[in-house]
Amino acid sequence: MRTIRKILIANRGEIALRIQRAARELGIPSVVVYSDADRAALHVLQAEEAYRLGPSPALESYLRGDLILQIARQCGADAIHPGYGFLSENPDFAAACQTAGIKFIGPTAEAMQLLGSKTRARQAAEASGLARVPGSVTGLSSVAEACRVAQDIRYPVMLKAVAGGGGKGMRAVATPSEMPEAYRSAQSEAERAFASGNLYLEKLVERARHIEIQILADEHGHCIYLGERECSLQRRHQKVVEEAPSPVVGPDLRKRMGEAAVRLAMSAGYTNAGTVEFLVDPDGNFYFLEMNTRLQVEHPVTELVTGIDIVQLQIRIAQGEPLALTQRDVIVRGHAIECRIYAEDPENGFFPSPGRITRLLQPSGPGIREDCGIYEGWVVPLDYDPLLSKLIAYAPTRDLAIARLQRALDEYVICGIRTNLSIFRAILKDQDFRAARMDTGSLDRTLAHDKSASLNQPASQEDEQAATIAAALFHALALEPAAISGPPTSGWKAAARQEGLRS
Repeated sequence: MRTIRKILIANRGEIALRIQRAARELGIPSVVVYSDADRAALHVLQAEEAYRLGPSPALESYLRGDLILQIARQCGADAIHPGYGFLSENPDFAAACQTAGIKFIGPTAEAMQLLGSKTRARQAAEASGLARVPGSVTGLSSVAEACRVAQDIRYPVMLKAVAGGGGKGMRAVATPSEMPEAYRSAQSEAERAFASGNLYLEKLVERARHIEIQILADEHGHCIYLGERECSLQRRHQKVVEEAPSPVVGPDLRKRMGEAAVRLAMSAGYTNAGTVEFLVDPDGNFYFLEMNTRLQVEHPVTELVTGIDIVQLQIRIAQGEPLALTQRDVIVRGHAIECRIYAEDPENGFFPSPGRITRLLQPSGPGIREDCGIYEGWVVPLDYDPLLSKLIAYAPTRDLAIARLQRALDEYVICGIRTNLSIFRAILKDQDFRAARMDTGSLDRTLAHDKSASLNQPASQEDEQAATIAAALFHALALEPAAISGPPTSGWKAAARQEGLRS
């Protein structure tokens, strides 16, 4: 067993802060890196040590594995946590860490190569006896090959990037005539996002739910699953709302999916945290989709319903510690729901909304957790994914979790930039969501066809009143201190004081 002395966090924003906190609780020093755009970012301001990586573009900073390793050697870090995104699923970087004698807090390069590649993972799933979505198991060589595969498995189909993630390089294709343009478009987007335009194709499972299983595997041959997450509410294949447990997964299905996920991970010699993703059709059949060989954005909902700190266990596993948990120790209690808060404008095609945060009022109270990387006065850069924070509600029941999340969203005020907060307020009021009637296309259909009365409609009188109050509050708070004679006094308190003076 090894002892990690210092962790370099090769990421930014809320996930860098999340890893910092986990390391501090374990008594392990950490160091962060930053680009020019992030010089004043919260993960830098709260760091014990911080080192400049380079200019703002990710290709010149957070994706420079050579510079990250150079800084690790310079500061004496003997482990690197990649978070999610950037280099987290890059097997070459994981191998470079191993060569440099620095522990990569994640799976080995070999396991990542096998399961991180969408096509190789499909081959591994098939070898492990997992049912997978019909389609190609190798990359496509041309539009003509895509058309042949689509003809064999029948339309509609889905084109996907082999190196993909986050909904990039994906296109649904309903007819043969749509294939050439969809192929070119998906390939171009994949090249821009992942520096690889390699695509594969699979059958489009209609009205499917996206259910994923969180697994943890130590370096001693033990692997467990921590229940499932419901990730069906998506906009253009990008997850928007996640919850645990899934409202439609019972004990039997959870056990079968969990054991299938563990079987796949163990067949590949997988270690550390990972997520096996499935599609579940309306009849309850599940099909392997892909594996994410890293920490997931939505890991907090699993932490809340299991009471297990996944990030701390990642670090413990990297130190060579055996899992102290068995499968029988994993008990799911209550319900948790997460909203991804983005700096984007829903009224302008969800276009990113960078700029200065001029006022920030954050929610709190019973059952509320916010994983956040922002502060009042900070300038949101245009260079990266516009995720600001993750707002999570936990409660004994799903209905109460929804009520708590609604209350927290009403408390959340971010001024100076546009955000997607209004979308979540509408989603939580939607009767289909409250009844757990959802699939991977339901949110896109709602947005496209304006089916929900609370989405894409003019503000109600109640909303306008709330906006007026918020505006008045903003202007009052923005007054110079000299303009405020003292703390505000409520009417009943003023009346009581006047009564006291008369007596």
